[in-house]
Amino acid sequence: MSAASVRDVEARLLVPAYASFLKRQGKLDVPGRLHRFRDEKSANLSGTVDTVKTGVSRELPPQDPDWFYLRCASIARQVYIRKTVGVGRLCKMYGSAQNRGVRPSKHVDASKSVVRRALQALEKLGVIETNEETGGRSVTPSGQRDLDRMAQAVLEEAENTDSD
Repeated sequence: MSAASVRDVEARLLVPAYASFLKRQGKLDVPGRLHRFRDEKSANLSGTVDTVKTGVSRELPPQDPDWFYLRCASIARQVYIRKTVGVGRLCKMYGSAQNRGVRPSKHVDASKSVVRRALQALEKLGVIETNEETGGRSVTPSGQRDLDRMAQAVLEEAENTDSD
């Protein structure tokens, strides 16, 4: 079997698999979780990840407790597919329509803080790096290797379930 890349696998299969890999690895810096244990006063408070909205157009925070891992995996995939991408472009991609009552809905960008923190966490892992020439972020060779390896595993699993 030839080697598979991220472009060969559907996003709906790859992103959850890579998110579970990031969670199992335990090295991803999830914002808010570190601040919980720094002092006793904030030990009872929930972390930033539990209460933050992902954009202005959202009424509630995400209901999935592992949503940050999914967002990081999705961002890693987007940076892989597009050679260089910045925070502004990712905010446009993750934005959605805002309900404005009786007025027509319009597109609003996603939270830049969430995207920036996900990029910083992925940079700390070594999956992506800041591109000095063009600005923005690009995938490192080790990040590309990890994503391609995950894509290959997902593709093999999908073929095994299809043959059964």
